[in-house]
Amino acid sequence: MSLGKVLVTGGAGYIGSHTTLLLLEAGYQVIVVDNLSNSSLESMRRVEDITGQPVIFHRVDIRDTEKLDALFMEHDFKAVVHFAGLKAVGESTQIPLEYYEQNVFGSVCLLKVMQKHDCRNMVFSSSATVYGDPASVPITEDFPTSTTNPYGSTKLYIEQIMRDLAASEQGWNIVLLRYFNPIGAHESGMIGEDPSGIPNNLMPFISQVAVGKREKLSVFGDDYDTIDGTGVRDYIHVVDLSDAHVKAIENIDALEGINAINLGTQTGYSVLQMVDAFVEKTGQKVPYEIVARRPGDIAECWADATLAKEKLGWSAKRGLNEMVADTWRWQSKNPEGYPK
Repeated sequence: MSLGKVLVTGGAGYIGSHTTLLLLEAGYQVIVVDNLSNSSLESMRRVEDITGQPVIFHRVDIRDTEKLDALFMEHDFKAVVHFAGLKAVGESTQIPLEYYEQNVFGSVCLLKVMQKHDCRNMVFSSSATVYGDPASVPITEDFPTSTTNPYGSTKLYIEQIMRDLAASEQGWNIVLLRYFNPIGAHESGMIGEDPSGIPNNLMPFISQVAVGKREKLSVFGDDYDTIDGTGVRDYIHVVDLSDAHVKAIENIDALEGINAINLGTQTGYSVLQMVDAFVEKTGQKVPYEIVARRPGDIAECWADATLAKEKLGWSAKRGLNEMVADTWRWQSKNPEGYPK
């Protein structure tokens, strides 16, 4: 018996596809919309193969309110999990208007359609970038918010729009999940992170170097005030992260109003520590070079995830070895990512 219908925007992407898989396994009927600008329909086929269940997929841009409206007329959604949007920090500093157009305006379009159809349960894919350059670590949800790049700004603005909406009318249950750094892949090696072009995130870059797709890793700065001068981040397994979305849906009715919740492991690793862990676990070579810092990057960032345990009954279960092993299994099985 289905637990209800869930709309997943951006569901063909990295985190979206893993969350779609876990929602199906948990007993929900999942409808996915994605414009496929930075994702592959193959991920949906593979989710169906892994789960043995159908994924209802529509190629829709969330700014297309007519198509969204038609979907909401056809389906009675219990909740929306909202991933759709552009997501590269560096790219956002070069094409900020695209980020505001797709992320902020797109979210407003989605919320308007939800409001029209009286669907007021939302789980939003936010980010630890909303904390800007934090004064200290670990980071708790009551830290001041600010941003150091347009991507982070879009997440913060969307959060504020949702806060204003929830304050304006009763009945909204909105969970703002602030991710730290998702890595890894499903244990099957069938779905994983498949960035288009040069990867913006560390682990896909490391694994592409290891598989021979790229010559060497660029390490952006080694003069930060950290253990070895390279940036320190809280890396979280994508399956753990996706599980938190399922828990948020399961608890959505009790989570009235707005709830911002960090998702991380509460441990920070530097870039060079991640390289060493990958080499040690896989036996692959990962040559690297130190280059200039990247605009918008900060020295260190890791989570206090106490609130996730209290409100969602969730905590990260998978350690660094599993993150590395699952990343490499996906990359070695799919050296070019999904078939293009």
